[in-house]
Amino acid sequence: MAGAGMIDIVDDEEAIRDALCFLFTSRGVDSRGWPSGAAFLAAQPLADCACIILDVRMPDLSGLETFQRLRALGNTAPVIFLTGHADVPVAVQALKAGAYDFLEKPFNDNQIVDLALSAIQTHHAAEAEAASRRDLAARRATLSAREDEVMALMLTGAMNKQIAAAMAISMQMSQSWMARERLSVE
Repeated sequence: MAGAGMIDIVDDEEAIRDALCFLFTSRGVDSRGWPSGAAFLAAQPLADCACIILDVRMPDLSGLETFQRLRALGNTAPVIFLTGHADVPVAVQALKAGAYDFLEKPFNDNQIVDLALSAIQTHHAAEAEAASRRDLAARRATLSAREDEVMALMLTGAMNKQIAAAMAISMQMSQSWMARERLSVE
């Protein structure tokens, strides 16, 4: 579990923050506590923030307000909301806004650790997929219009002869371009 990233716990109740920090530390996961949404927001951006556990009801700045401001700042770390009061409309609002999950206090220790680690893993996978798509788009942007046309036909599953016929070029030209593309991708 080491190296999973930092779990940031934002809760106005010191006992909850300390208990959660101790729980994550006992499982080999780094964590730190924040007494309010304002204190956490003041520290942004936090490069090592991998997951945020955010209390819904806090004085001054609620958990939902903190969440909205985090997203406005560009923080995309997964957020797990905690609440001591079953509040279905707030839970629905948080989940629709992109929260990873919503837990009611008291919660099961294993459940919150597993949930946070799952959120981190899901988030890292999504970030890797987005980076891969950006890289692919950047590579495709370097193609000439003609090369892009060949690529589009390749992606349909067309064979070399079909591509050559569709573009009115010789099959040798089509094959040499595809061979060059395979080398640049590998």
